[in-house]
Amino acid sequence: MTWTVAITIAIGVILKMIMSPPSLVVDWLTSKFSLHPKLNSKDVTVTFNGNLLEEKASMRITDYFNEATFLKKYYIYPGNENLFLHPGTNVTPIVIHSKNGNKDVNFFVFSYDDHVDVVKQRGKKVVAYRLRSDHLQNYATSEKVV
Repeated sequence: MTWTVAITIAIGVILKMIMSPPSLVVDWLTSKFSLHPKLNSKDVTVTFNGNLLEEKASMRITDYFNEATFLKKYYIYPGNENLFLHPGTNVTPIVIHSKNGNKDVNFFVFSYDDHVDVVKQRGKKVVAYRLRSDHLQNYATSEKVV
């Protein structure tokens, strides 16, 4: 009789964990598959015009990137990253290089007055999306990231 009660309780606990997992598990799963991940400033290198930015500026850009609001996703093909340049504009992207596990991830951040376009390249996969970040837009246009 005690074995059946123990087995019933064990099955109940397992079902409870499957039906409503702890928030730690849910956070881990959503971060694994998120399009716009939160970056750790210690694992990131930021370049602009081929020049590596100093640590303080790199941390600031990473914080602005993390605080940005996701707007929408675009579908592009690998090699077409420059299609994000609006006609008649001369925008140099901020390149954020991050290491996610054993994979290298590059973010090409194109900043405009009203939005930020991001091209995320992980291995051969390329995904593009639009962000809204007042701080990142103002930082990139006013200080020219130098």
